[in-house]
Amino acid sequence: MSWWVITHVDIEGPALIGTVMIERGIEHSVASMSGGDPLPTAEDISGLIVMGGPMNAWGDLAHPHVRAERELIAECLRREIPVLGVCLGAQLLAASQGCAVYPGPVAELGSGEVGATAAGVSLLGDAAEPVVHWHTDTFDLPAGAELLASSNLYRNQAFRFGSGLGLQFHVELTPAEQSMLEAHMPAGTAPDAEFLARVAEEGRKIIGKFFDESL
Repeated sequence: MSWWVITHVDIEGPALIGTVMIERGIEHSVASMSGGDPLPTAEDISGLIVMGGPMNAWGDLAHPHVRAERELIAECLRREIPVLGVCLGAQLLAASQGCAVYPGPVAELGSGEVGATAAGVSLLGDAAEPVVHWHTDTFDLPAGAELLASSNLYRNQAFRFGSGLGLQFHVELTPAEQSMLEAHMPAGTAPDAEFLARVAEEGRKIIGKFFDESL
């Protein structure tokens, strides 16, 4: 068995998450939903990473694969297999438990920060965390989930539920992704390379802690 990374659009790969996995010798495979790859089964997974994308976590009609992803995530959680959901991945993690996913108050885009709750300090630290925001949807938390971080605009920014960790924000982006962000984010919202370097520095700590707890 190996770890699996699910991607939804070509531009949003694992980035720093993939780098950390390679550095730690974590074997992993990628299932590209935009490329039509089949999903693995829970029996084949020792850990699961679910990346971002523009679709809704309940958008089964336009994107039939999201239903299968919700079911896969739910089965992984039942088996206590580690799951990390980023952006859409966090929304799918919540949706796998039947939670609503819906438009937030405004689009949250670009350079920003989140603050840890008391439960989230061990993961995020007690200072404001630099992150990249790139979302318009938010979600309800599963019953029994721990809220780990919030921003001024979106309360549910990070949460832990069983063996799952959901991050609505991005900490896997590095200066290497700056040109991609410039090309695909709304004009004027893409972070600059200096800010992305700060995000990557802190993101490496968060991603590392996730793997420390999962391996």
